[in-house]
Amino acid sequence: MQPDSQIPPADRRLPVGEEIFLDHVAHFVRDRDAAGRALQRAGFAPTPASVQVNPDPGGGPARLTGTGNITAMFPHGYTEVLFKTADTPLAAEFDAALQRYPGVHLVAFAVANAESWHRRLAAHGFRLRPLLDMQRPVDIDGTPGTAAFTLARLEPGEMPEGRIQMLTHRTEHAVWQRRWLTHANGALALVRVVIAVADVDEAASRFARFTQRPVSTSRFDRTIVLDRGRLDLIAAESFERLLPEVAIPSLPFMGAYEIRVRSLAAVHDVLEKSGMRTRSAERMLIARFPEELGHGAWLFTE
Repeated sequence: MQPDSQIPPADRRLPVGEEIFLDHVAHFVRDRDAAGRALQRAGFAPTPASVQVNPDPGGGPARLTGTGNITAMFPHGYTEVLFKTADTPLAAEFDAALQRYPGVHLVAFAVANAESWHRRLAAHGFRLRPLLDMQRPVDIDGTPGTAAFTLARLEPGEMPEGRIQMLTHRTEHAVWQRRWLTHANGALALVRVVIAVADVDEAASRFARFTQRPVSTSRFDRTIVLDRGRLDLIAAESFERLLPEVAIPSLPFMGAYEIRVRSLAAVHDVLEKSGMRTRSAERMLIARFPEELGHGAWLFTE
């Protein structure tokens, strides 16, 4: 079997060595069931809802984090819906984000070793929370299982754009189950995230320090290219030109993300049958999120 390090990043789900992948984004929503139905209408195959917990290091009962999730898993990356499950400090931050706007408030980058990145981020001047092990129950071919992650999380305010974090997947087989990877809209991969910010240069400098990847100037203002995926940081005016159909509720705003699909025509058919309006532009199919998923838009590309 070929070692993972010799497999191109585009053909792997998880990073190795010093690689960084754009792993997932998360919509913060009020109604989990309505959000799950909205994903289905858009042609995604959402997983069942699960409740996230923190295991007790002492062997006691696990503690609720305050949120749960539904995911739409792609062969590479995924999108997530987060909802509140309990009154906890994390849930209070979730509530504060919802008050700004319902929609995408989280971007997670996958790394091979979250512990080393936790130390590295601290050395680069970021205030961090303690390294966290998180898990959620999953069904694996009819058998109860666990999806487990290690998270390097920043203190609130370090990244005003939202919950920006590094994570290491510890149970790839439980998270990327074959039965969840086929979608009616042909979704294949999470490709990029577009964030509108008040000060493009400041935000780009900060994200470059966070990812330790260079910033380039592009037609989307500033771009950070990862080993798989990318991040575009753009001014409000640029965002409005790109997506005039999406009003910016406040800055910063995680207003759009791109999903690579098998066929734009197939996506168009699925969305049209569901009554969702779309627009073609620059070899993309643009669709606003359904109201149940908040403010923002999908950018579909082949």
